[in-house]
Amino acid sequence: MPSRRNARANPVLSLFFEPRSLAVVGSFRENFFGGDVLVKSLLKAGYKGKIFPVNPAYKEVRGLKVYPSIQEVPQRVDLAVVMINARSVAGMVRECGAKGVRAMIVVSDGFAERNEEGGRLQKELVEAARQEGIRIIGPNTAGVVNTANGFNPCAYEAGYYRIRKGPIAIAAQTGMTNPQAFPYPELRFGVSKICDFGNKCDVDECDLLEYLAQDSDTGVISLYLESIRDGRRLLSIAGRVARIKPVLVFKSGRTEAGAKASASHTGSMAVDDKIFDSLCRQTGILRLEEFQDLFEIPKVFASQSLPKGGRLGIVTFTGGVGVVIIDKAATYGMSLTTLSPKTRQALDRIYQGLGNMPVDIGPMMAAVKNPFELYPKILEAVAADPKVDVLFNVLWANPADIVVSSYLKAYQRIKDHLKKPMATWVYGPNSEVSADLTRQVEEMGFPVFNSPEKCIRALGLAYQYSRIRDERTVQGARSKVQGTEIPPHQGRGSLIGRK
Repeated sequence: MPSRRNARANPVLSLFFEPRSLAVVGSFRENFFGGDVLVKSLLKAGYKGKIFPVNPAYKEVRGLKVYPSIQEVPQRVDLAVVMINARSVAGMVRECGAKGVRAMIVVSDGFAERNEEGGRLQKELVEAARQEGIRIIGPNTAGVVNTANGFNPCAYEAGYYRIRKGPIAIAAQTGMTNPQAFPYPELRFGVSKICDFGNKCDVDECDLLEYLAQDSDTGVISLYLESIRDGRRLLSIAGRVARIKPVLVFKSGRTEAGAKASASHTGSMAVDDKIFDSLCRQTGILRLEEFQDLFEIPKVFASQSLPKGGRLGIVTFTGGVGVVIIDKAATYGMSLTTLSPKTRQALDRIYQGLGNMPVDIGPMMAAVKNPFELYPKILEAVAADPKVDVLFNVLWANPADIVVSSYLKAYQRIKDHLKKPMATWVYGPNSEVSADLTRQVEEMGFPVFNSPEKCIRALGLAYQYSRIRDERTVQGARSKVQGTEIPPHQGRGSLIGRK
């Protein structure tokens, strides 16, 4: 889903993702973490901007001159990435301010997430940044990534450096979404931006949402949050952003124990879960159920059209899965469809009863000669049926070549004219065959999920978002007719307050 917003992104936030030059402040000893790894990652990812390593103990790293201090860097510095002792960070902020730096990523830990003394150091850091007019991501962060310009300043050794460009932006209060923790080369739909907020002493989810709303490379936004610092601001911003791009959020801290854990992780206080549910309903945020959803669910938005309705079509090799899925679909307001008479008749000519929904291929396997040769025709007929709004497809990954080739032929036939979302689940006796089939299907632009339930979760959220978009479009049209633009958060009233 390409962005429809063409306005220029926030120029200060742009410095975090589009710097023409950056200073790297820290140790450059070869290790699994640190300045040496960060510089290597930038060079191998294809970043073309200027890199200025800073440390008085080094002369050179990776063929680049190392400067004794940031003041001695001979050119303008757009962004500083800092990996030094927490007690020294506030002083480095002041040095960066004197140099004219306006954006800093503080990788260093030992702040509010650690103890009371760390909280004091973080407060000192924030005060220094405000005095110098510097925006901060972090502290205690793994940093950011921008695939559009090869900007991957990963300070941890990930074993890979280039990440496929795509429309999915992923941001979190954890480094577990950054390259060293997730195999992004296997995410075949690609990403636009990655951001770990860390302790989010300054830049937070609201700032990033405003930036990503205007980012032409981003089509869907996936967030992991442990806390919300400014609920009213998020209420306003998320409501505006969700009108043009899906915003998916996985929030931890649902229980008292989880809230305490978030405080020790990033030094933040979790918002009450019932209040967060209200925020989601008022803004159009789509709530995710588990951490892995951050990477998986956006695929259905990144590659396909939104559904026009909630009529569910199923093509399967097992009737049992169909029953499970119908129950799951109902929780999202979707229901099993009935195929049009034309499609039912065409399928019944292939095998009597095949035109019923779910379309169960299993019974015809022993009764029809070369059943897999007919598979492309079956899938194409169901996918084209006007009474199917969303499609769940099950593939039995039998190792026989004719089986796999028939699937790929079917997907190729519908690839260019499918105007509805389709989620695929692959199962079978050989995990290698299943993985290879998954890869080939996704390379054609069709999302594959690791369970039937996740397929329906993805389709259900796509349907939910399509209704949100429709409601907001109608609301906006009415507002214009009346001569007033109604903010998305007005209505019954907000339950969200400033933390």
